[in-house]
Amino acid sequence: MVITYLFLLLFLGLMVYLVYFQIKRSEDFINSPYNTRQDSFSEQVIRGKILASGGEVLAETVTDENGTESRSYPYEKLFAHVVGFSTNGKAGLESTMNFHLLRSHAFIGERVIQELSGQKNEGDNVVTTLDVSLQEAAYQALGNYDGAILVMEPHTGKILAMVSKPDYNPNTIAADWDRIISQDENDSQLLNRATQGLYPPGSTFKIITTLEYMRENPSYEQYSFDCDGTYTASGTTIHCYRSIAHHEEDLMGSFANSCNSSYANIGLQLDAHQMNALCSELMFGEKLPVSFESSASRYSADSDSSASMIMETAIGQGETLVTPLHMLMLASAIANDGVLMKPYLVDHVENNQGIEVKRYEPSEVRQLMDPKEAQVLQEYMSAVVTEGTASAMSGASYEACGKTGSAEYGSKKGESHAWFVGYAHQDGKEDIAVAVIAEGAGSGSGVAVPAAKKIFDAYYR
Repeated sequence: MVITYLFLLLFLGLMVYLVYFQIKRSEDFINSPYNTRQDSFSEQVIRGKILASGGEVLAETVTDENGTESRSYPYEKLFAHVVGFSTNGKAGLESTMNFHLLRSHAFIGERVIQELSGQKNEGDNVVTTLDVSLQEAAYQALGNYDGAILVMEPHTGKILAMVSKPDYNPNTIAADWDRIISQDENDSQLLNRATQGLYPPGSTFKIITTLEYMRENPSYEQYSFDCDGTYTASGTTIHCYRSIAHHEEDLMGSFANSCNSSYANIGLQLDAHQMNALCSELMFGEKLPVSFESSASRYSADSDSSASMIMETAIGQGETLVTPLHMLMLASAIANDGVLMKPYLVDHVENNQGIEVKRYEPSEVRQLMDPKEAQVLQEYMSAVVTEGTASAMSGASYEACGKTGSAEYGSKKGESHAWFVGYAHQDGKEDIAVAVIAEGAGSGSGVAVPAAKKIFDAYYR
């Protein structure tokens, strides 16, 4: 009797696992790059389309007169990294949505007829959150610079645009493969810089330094600093941009003018353990809560760090590295009163007749800061536009807020990436947040701000 019950329990356990696997794990299994049977699904199903939010086709399978199937990308390079490719492996949405693209929810009668006649069924279509006009605006705004631009709705998490350069043409990925992966190529064309590129944040990190200073100093409004263009401590001198003297500043003025001297001074006043804890709260050193590939940002300063390291870290230099996606998420949380929404790229999945079979809803990740802290940072980021380093955005029909950055890299003095992270608001329309990184472009004010403005202009026109 005991053996009978034992086998019954084992059988029930197996049934429960099979149901769990089918409901919860089958998608992960099919999407796994280690699953050698993935491609067998394409023997019965024509891979579905990937569509923009407006219905525009971003990827589809076409069949020639000989019955040979190939994947077509009508917008060529425009959506290269976010849509990806399905030849020579898979990348982008072609990879993360592989499970749905190879399933068919065509009407049962249609499927039976197709199978009986030896024909393939049409796979489901993936409808993204991507906006073609904003993607085009972001692509043009980045121009000839390598780097990335991301656009997202702070209150929903919908990603509206994702651009990474250098790019590639997914239509010719097979023919170009050897060249792209050649040892002679060092520009990492396949890397999605928007989600995987790691950069020094430059002055955009002052958002975090400011938040920590506010938490440690309830009287932060009384902060005052007299900037003469440089700040020296323990034998290390920090320079403001072009050594410009900002003179007497409070905390908001230091932030709006991106005063390195003032923030070096602030950095030395902060508690290293608390600063580390804040960075952990803000997702440094951990996988970002997204369903697509991304890199973890890095923060390494601690109580054993030298004064030089602490000052450099406070202004976004040192060993700190961030992804554009991470900075976009922080700016979005500030715009959303401290609440971070999960960034997502897919709105819904539908069958070949346009009938919805799965929908992705906005979801909250967590509260990164309390509403009062977010409100102060909103005011400071507004001052960057009205009276600070992003004043080129002022006077528009929308209200823009943000933070510029010029992130030094390499060994040559003066080499820097141009940053802007921020958001914009206009009554009657959804807010959008933007992150711009232009490699080697110099100051954020000179390149990243105009790029972000082009995107805001395109959205709010």
